[in-house]
Amino acid sequence: MNIYVGNLSYDTTEEKIREIFEPFGQVESVSIITDRQTGRSRGFAFVIMPDDAEGQRAIDEANGKDLEGRALKVNQARKRTEGQGRGRRGGGGGGGGGGRRW
Repeated sequence: MNIYVGNLSYDTTEEKIREIFEPFGQVESVSIITDRQTGRSRGFAFVIMPDDAEGQRAIDEANGKDLEGRALKVNQARKRTEGQGRGRRGGGGGGGGGGRRW
């Protein structure tokens, strides 16, 4: 199960997040999402737990839990839709030829 963990302090480490989730079962991975340009945390992370029942229990128990003075927001991660999170804006195209007709 892919779990979203939000409202993190910018100083939170992957180890601290792992400590929150390991009591509920196996934690496959923890990934804090960082800004590409600055490398600084964006304040959220994803935790992968292979067992869905353990993942759901972790969500139920960790949601609202205090970590470094902040109440965690924890829920099942939604699947990305096409174009989401790529940092691009719509538009573009072009062509047009400046109004000339050949």
